Formats: sequence, C-alpha cells, structure tokens
Amino acid sequence: MTNTLDQDLERIYRGLTETEKADFQDSVILITGCAGFLGRIVSAYFSRYRDELGVRRVLGVDTRARKEAGDLSPSLEYHRLDIVEDSLETISDSRQVTHVLHMASIASPVFYRLHPLETLGANVWGLKNLLDYYRDGFLRGFLYFSSSEIYGEPPPKWIPTPESYRGNVPTTGPRSCYDESKRFGETLCYYYRQEYRMPLAVVRPFNTFGPGMSPEDGRVTADFGRSILTGRDLVLYSDGTPTRTFCYISDAITGYLKALAHCSTGRLPIWNIGSAEPEVSMEKLAGIFLKTGRRHFGYSGRIRKEISGDPQYLTDNPSRRCPDLTLAERELGYHPRISLEEGIFYYLTHLKEEMDMTHGK
Repeated sequence: MTNTLDQDLERIYRGLTETEKADFQDSVILITGCAGFLGRIVSAYFSRYRDELGVRRVLGVDTRARKEAGDLSPSLEYHRLDIVEDSLETISDSRQVTHVLHMASIASPVFYRLHPLETLGANVWGLKNLLDYYRDGFLRGFLYFSSSEIYGEPPPKWIPTPESYRGNVPTTGPRSCYDESKRFGETLCYYYRQEYRMPLAVVRPFNTFGPGMSPEDGRVTADFGRSILTGRDLVLYSDGTPTRTFCYISDAITGYLKALAHCSTGRLPIWNIGSAEPEVSMEKLAGIFLKTGRRHFGYSGRIRKEISGDPQYLTDNPSRRCPDLTLAERELGYHPRISLEEGIFYYLTHLKEEMDMTHGK
C-alpha cells in the first residue's frame, strides 16, 4: 500500500461520524467489483479498519483472477465470481452478509462501448440476482452504485443537477448500454424496496479520480496522469470546452459509506456524490495537470489536440456535468474536502509511488 493511499484511507475513517462507524459493528461486508477502481479502495478501507469498525468479514467478488486484480488486501476474502452467471452459494456463509456494495460494472466509456452486453448484464441481471439472493436475508444496508450519466445532457437551468432531474438520455447509442442500464438498476431498487422492504439506497457518483484508478482506465484523469508520469504530451480529443467537476477518491468513498450507513430511511434514498466545484473545462483540467507535473514531477510535455481514431468517441458525450449536493449535505452531512489541485497532486504522487515500487526504488 502506498503512503498516499494509506493517507486516503485515514481521511475516509476520520470523515465518518461515530454513529456511522457503529453501523458496521459485527458486520459482514460484500463488495462486488472489488478489483475495479472504486471497489479496490472500498475493499482496502474495510480491510485496513476492520478491527476498529468491528467488521467480522470482508468478502470481495470480481470476474478477474486475484493475480490479475493486483495488490488487494490479504485480509480480503477474494472470490472469482460472475454475479450474472454464478451463484453466491459457492461462498461460505454468504447468506450472513449484512452490507452489500454493488460496484461491479464497466464504468469507463472506452471499455463499456467495447463490451455493451457485459455492461448491461452487471447493472441489471447481476443486480437482480443480488436482490433476489438477499431479499429475505439479514441485510442492514444495500448500496447500489448508479451514475451521474443517468442525467444525460441536462439543459442549463438544471445545472448544477439535483436528484429530482429526470434525465435526458438516448435509449439507443454508444453510451446507452451504461446510461440506461444504470437507470433501470435504480428502478429495480425502487421496486425491491417497495415489495420486500429491503434497506436499499442509491448513489450517483460524479467523475471520481485518484489512487485505485488504473493508468489504463481510459478516462481523462487516468490518461493525463499516465502522460505526466511517462513524459508524453497531454492530448485532448475534443475542442477542450466540455466541463466537469472532479471528486477526489477519499471524499467520494466517504460519501458512499455515509450513504450505506443511512439505508434505513423511509423512501428509496438517492444521493449525488461528487464535488460541486470547480466546474472546469477539459482544457483547464489539462492545464492543472500540466502545471502540477512541471512543478513537482519534472514534466516537460505540452497540451495538444487530436481527433480520436474512434468515430463514436464524442457521440452523446455531455457538454456539462456538475452536481447539486444539497440533499447529501443535508441528509448525510457530506462535504468534500480535497481541492481539485490537491487531488491531482495526490493522484500523481500515488502513481509515482507505484512506479517506484515496480522498479524497486
């Protein structure tokens, strides 16, 4: 575990209230997609603070073999399992799970456009399998990871975008496999909560980045991070004007775990989790990476623009994405702490630490 990641886990722990921490006392945690970006950090957190939280077991499932998943905590009970095709019955005492975080999904546009049916499967059939398996169980919380992409392209009056906005998403197109399956996943949660009184909640993540994100992920922060550490130019595959807000991983995970600890509210709770500011263009984001790289990492590249070799790269790509966090602030006490500049520095530091460890430095 790198120094940066260890500090992130500590921030997450400090960011939860004592009441929220107590919700995990005597718990058995199941994390689907534990080898993915978010899953890796959640798994590391529960493994690192297992004793302090009173967690009995941490179960992780993923379709990748453990050696393919890389350096996961040795205390994580890792199972290679496809939640769409395989049964959880193969996991000892899986019926004793108290908390589920359903994070199994292909989230990078580069990859979900290559694997649309697998993306649909995890978000719909995998979710339904989990809901059916645990609907009569001992659950204290079940958190479904939806996405800010369910909003599609909001008109300007709906930015910042609240949870009440119903979305503007095409049902057919290169991104529909992800956007629409996440929307349907929320519908499944709504009816399972209504029919079976399951303690379900939904989070809609907004552009999270940081340690745990592979440099090969395909999302813009990963691309820029890899370029800084390898000395390559920062390449924009658009005109640089689309805008986003970006949330550092420790802030995001803190929000998700707050949500998991608040699954018992009367309605189906749905919360935006991300950073509300600053909303920056892709060109400005590249500029922050450039400045940070030059100041701290000896970077000497430049920013340039290219046309992507993928003709559908920008199809249905939202021009803006910015969350209204009022609901999460009021109901969860959620307040992101890490600035964009700090987060970029931490992420690049983590990548450098991993590179040095790989090369034995």
